[in-house]
Amino acid sequence: MKLSVVIPVMNEAESIRPLFDALSGALGGIDHEIVLVDDGSTDGTVAEIRRLAPPHCRLVVLNKNYGQTTAMAAGIDQAAGELIATMDGDLQNDPADIPMMIRHLEQMGLDVVAGRRAGRKDGMILRKIPSRIANALIRNLTNVHIRDYGCTLKVFRKEVAKNLGLYGELHRFIPVLVQLYGARMEEVDVRHHARKFGKSKYGIGRTMKVMSDLLFMVFFQKWGQKPMHLFGTLGFVTFFIGLAINLYLLAVKILGQEIGGRPLLTLGVIMTFIGIQLITTGFIAEFIMRTYYESQNKKPYIIKQDR
Repeated sequence: MKLSVVIPVMNEAESIRPLFDALSGALGGIDHEIVLVDDGSTDGTVAEIRRLAPPHCRLVVLNKNYGQTTAMAAGIDQAAGELIATMDGDLQNDPADIPMMIRHLEQMGLDVVAGRRAGRKDGMILRKIPSRIANALIRNLTNVHIRDYGCTLKVFRKEVAKNLGLYGELHRFIPVLVQLYGARMEEVDVRHHARKFGKSKYGIGRTMKVMSDLLFMVFFQKWGQKPMHLFGTLGFVTFFIGLAINLYLLAVKILGQEIGGRPLLTLGVIMTFIGIQLITTGFIAEFIMRTYYESQNKKPYIIKQDR
């Protein structure tokens, strides 16, 4: 099979018929399947899918709402196509862009083509401005220069999509995960439509979640396989600063001056113990990473081609 289109949905009953119509019109000449993942809908979404689904559609129903990332991972796990496209089920992404993205991927020898929403049809205050700030932060901190991290419309080669390691709420950071995998990726302009049915599942309240995930991704990207390099460096610097302070105060004490009431003594002792704790944390993190790889027989590398 050439293509699997993975679409997470939640409470999108009104969008199902036009979604199937749009997919049929856009992908009629491509050997494909549709993998719809219901992420705990409480309306008639599942019934509508079962009533309208074409023969090449597969429905995965999760037992509760897990979030977009988990639903996307479940759909990717079920996908059988050589290429895997992901998109939203609210009709804001346009499936007519998928053939163009496939051609670009094949002509340029890429592993991933990411959509960049041109003329985005979302509210300025609650959606566009927070998204632009988040995109700028992610670009600068991860050094992965994608302009639109929030666009779900992407086309992957199967081996890349199935090895992304999606969990939690990391769907916004897929470009970073792609870079960690070592895949070749480019961004192309795609169409974006205003939401016609239902209401958005996202709002300004997700900002802190994005910031927390960003901190984790920066750590994982830079020190995921070598946590001791971070904790050990910070620990030794902090420990030696604290040790230097304590040695200075010891010399002052030997010269006959009182040091018991000095705040510098408290700072020196605290920094010494913090340094020891950071170094110990580094050892623990290294053992956890070793256990992670060895217990699951994982390798810290990926072979792109085996002759």
